Amino acid sequence: MIYTVVHRTEVEYDSPVTLARFNVRLRPAPWAGQVLLEHGLTVDPVPWTILDDVGPWVVNRSRLFIRNPLTRLVIVSRFRVEVSAPGFDLAMAVTPSVAQIRDLALAHRDLSPFGPAAYLYASPFVPPSPAITEWARPHLAPESSVLEAGTALMQAIFREFAYDGEATEADTLPGEAFLKKRGVCQDFAHVMLVAARAYGIPAAYVSGYLRTIPPPGKPRLVGADATHAWVALWCGEALGWIGFDPTNNAIARTDHIFTAMGRDYADVAPIDGVFHGGGGQKMEVSVDVAPEGEDATLPLLADPAAG
Repeated sequence: MIYTVVHRTEVEYDSPVTLARFNVRLRPAPWAGQVLLEHGLTVDPVPWTILDDVGPWVVNRSRLFIRNPLTRLVIVSRFRVEVSAPGFDLAMAVTPSVAQIRDLALAHRDLSPFGPAAYLYASPFVPPSPAITEWARPHLAPESSVLEAGTALMQAIFREFAYDGEATEADTLPGEAFLKKRGVCQDFAHVMLVAARAYGIPAAYVSGYLRTIPPPGKPRLVGADATHAWVALWCGEALGWIGFDPTNNAIARTDHIFTAMGRDYADVAPIDGVFHGGGGQKMEVSVDVAPEGEDATLPLLADPAAG
């Protein structure tokens, strides 16, 4: 499946800000089963400098520096990507048990951002939670395979938590979302990370996009999609990282488009930064995820003024 993704962010500042520095993580990083065909990033006003780099996790980053005062910032990322189905049958897959996986991860020789050991531990947005650890215990029996345990945990979150965009903020910690049993995809992913790591399963936060299919007879609404988040669990040497989407109770396949992977949201946030100035700000984000050939009205990647 080939997709065109257009992600537009517009920020309005109440008063001019200066010396603005932003990190933009919207260019998809390398991922098994996915090929980036082309990518374009446009910024208005044009930055003084743009520095592209990689890491420290599985992430591509563009570092923007804007010297002149600004009251409005528009960042548009456009890319085409080909996503292939996994080359194995999960129904027939054999994975290590929950009791085995920590030792296997610690003994693994991969010290790159894909290596499992770094994803065993707490991180700034995913601190330990005794309440979540105890809640997850029935779903993560030591003798269960990682694949079985991950599926059970994903299903429990899907069943017991309600999607509510007003319940949490971007900086809400998983313990608070757990008490409310409400939140968004970021919260559900963070809760699953806390639970998996508590039982020794390497667990990573994945940022990306999800193909949405409109109801029968209804047109797809251009720009109405959003970024999405799910969890990748390391399932041993043979299978590697497998995506679990607790928001939709689904294993990540061709409807999930990978952008970046880190320890939690802070490592892969689409945009963050600092600036000199005060006052409030308002951000609006629109995302469009279109299978190739479905909508000929999308702006072309080569058009820097579109969006």
